[in-house]
Amino acid sequence: MLDPTSTAAIAAVLGAVGSGLANEAGKAAWENAGGLVRRIVGREVRAPGGRVELDGIAQQVHDAVRHDPDLARAWTAFARSAPRPGRGGRVPVLGASTRFFTDRDGERRALTREASRKADGRPRIAVLHGPQGIGTSALAVHWGCAEARRFPDGQLYADLRGTGTASGTDPSTVLRLLLQQLGIPAAEVPPGRDDRQALLRACTADRRMLIVLDHARSAAQILPVLTSAPGVFVVVAARHPLPGLDAVGIPVGPLADKDARRLLTEVAGAGNVPLDRAALPAVLARCAGSPFALRAAAARLTAQHWRQEGHPGADAARTAVADGMRALAPGAARAVRLLAQRDWPAIGVPLAAAILGLDEAAAERILAELAGSHLIESALSSAGGQDGTYWIRPLIREYAATEALREDGLAAAEQAVRGAVHWCVAFAEPASRAALSQGWRLGDTDRPGPDGVRYADAGEALTALREELGNLLQAVRAAEELGDADAVFRLNQALWPVQLKMGCHDELLPALRAGVRATEARDPDSREAARMHTLLGLNLTELGQWPEAESAFTAAARAEQAAGHSRGRATAIESLGLLRLREWRFQEAYDCFEAADRALDTVAADAEESRDLPRARALLERHRGRALRGLGRWAPAEARLESALAFFRETGEAYNTARTLTDLAETFEASGRPVDALPLVDEAIAALAGEQAHYPLVHLRALRERCVDGRPEA
Repeated sequence: MLDPTSTAAIAAVLGAVGSGLANEAGKAAWENAGGLVRRIVGREVRAPGGRVELDGIAQQVHDAVRHDPDLARAWTAFARSAPRPGRGGRVPVLGASTRFFTDRDGERRALTREASRKADGRPRIAVLHGPQGIGTSALAVHWGCAEARRFPDGQLYADLRGTGTASGTDPSTVLRLLLQQLGIPAAEVPPGRDDRQALLRACTADRRMLIVLDHARSAAQILPVLTSAPGVFVVVAARHPLPGLDAVGIPVGPLADKDARRLLTEVAGAGNVPLDRAALPAVLARCAGSPFALRAAAARLTAQHWRQEGHPGADAARTAVADGMRALAPGAARAVRLLAQRDWPAIGVPLAAAILGLDEAAAERILAELAGSHLIESALSSAGGQDGTYWIRPLIREYAATEALREDGLAAAEQAVRGAVHWCVAFAEPASRAALSQGWRLGDTDRPGPDGVRYADAGEALTALREELGNLLQAVRAAEELGDADAVFRLNQALWPVQLKMGCHDELLPALRAGVRATEARDPDSREAARMHTLLGLNLTELGQWPEAESAFTAAARAEQAAGHSRGRATAIESLGLLRLREWRFQEAYDCFEAADRALDTVAADAEESRDLPRARALLERHRGRALRGLGRWAPAEARLESALAFFRETGEAYNTARTLTDLAETFEASGRPVDALPLVDEAIAALAGEQAHYPLVHLRALRERCVDGRPEA
């Protein structure tokens, strides 16, 4: 059994705690680790920024505890209760394959050869590549479903097409998606890319699994997922071979004539479409072996229609899209063109109505017609099911968006996008306020949602924001391109509850950067620009990008001072203090909280933000208590925390009451008073009973166990 005070064991504990910062328990454990390391070493030790620094700290702790039994016991108690990353016990499966699948025997044999290759330390990976509509995605999923017995520990799937980004989904997000499919809760997914990569490799090391990565655009998306685990096989679907990826390339070309005929007749037969044998040769020639074109043609197999179509183009899939658009009524064709102006991941009736300038009943009819024509497809919800929303294939979107400029004009296309952005703002702001009613916001955002939408509770509103997140992020990008800095800011501010309560830091980062660009371009000294810097800094803090976070908070404080906004300046300085806590720079953190409190003194009594001052000061009291605990100054830490606790008890804030009780209990436990800490822990657990606060409760139970073990013998 490994000695918990060995250098390797200490480094392992610090590494595990550092990778668990995605939830409240992990953040508290990391802060406590910093205070404990300071006590053990006898001086300030800054939080490690990498593996080399972490190993150096572990060596210092080991050298200190080996000569002091009390310190060794304190470290061992902390190590025993420190959070550990999960392994994910779920066995995920691919979605259903297409019912009508023809040929591809050679490509399937090539996949099987690579999957069966003897393990030699090299990753098993194959890239299926071919033009749009040729069926690379369908082939990957079909082969995976047919070979499911080869992968008894599960099959993972990630769509890498992204949402309107040039490079597609970033690698960090890909890793998070795969870990969550394995059963790792969102709040336990490490915030850093390297830690996510290590966790995925640990979760798959002894498993026989398939990973399908669809719509890949670059090797950079794929490389972090690769592992030399002998039982893991990665299948990538892409338009082109991916330079820089050492993989087996499997080109996917057009279907042979006999297989194309078979696919066409099977799909048409399933749809009860009368098959005109005289038209069949022309249809097959026009589709040129493209599965997408064949499926699209199956719904329109009439001799009269096809004899009017002319000759096939160079790109059969694009030709099929053009044919489908021409077959629509004018209003429906215009709807496709306008819906295609942005890569909306989930087009529901309200969003479609806003884009098209229609009432919702008319928008619903249009969506049903387009779905029936296979020009839009059902989108999947975050839970993996169909939720009544739709998306447009890239192939169709690219064609339709171009046609819109010719048929409808730039002004109409731009107006459609503006309508979507305005709807997203109108949806997001009331949902945000319902999800996080406390705190202050810039501007008047206390408006009802579209058509007076109201939410039963904060959880329902937060879920609504999360479900619409893809569209809201796309709206941020669209608003920036339109030069609508106000919408960019309002959407980012509305997404703060998602960042605070649900993480999603990697997804939100591009939008926050867009917010900084847009507001700074309009006025770098504005309150909006300052607020965007603060929100960006908080995001970067969670992602472990601490130097850039510091720059963001400094810029925020400077802009707030230039705008004469004392409340915002206090928030920026407070946020910098929270970063210092994360960095184990406890004295500097305390100084920041003191400076923030002084900034609050300058808020005018009749200012809008003055009503929030008592709560803001109570939070600063709590933060100062945490900093003092990190410094080992037990008595003043206790006094600060008691002051904060009195406020939160009086105002009935159960969550902040529990957090402050936890801080106070940890102060007692660290100072050798576990008996005094126990009732506080029990009170905190009771306060959280109705809050659905899983991770704080995990942390409290571990703290309680340490306090029980640390009581003196009777």
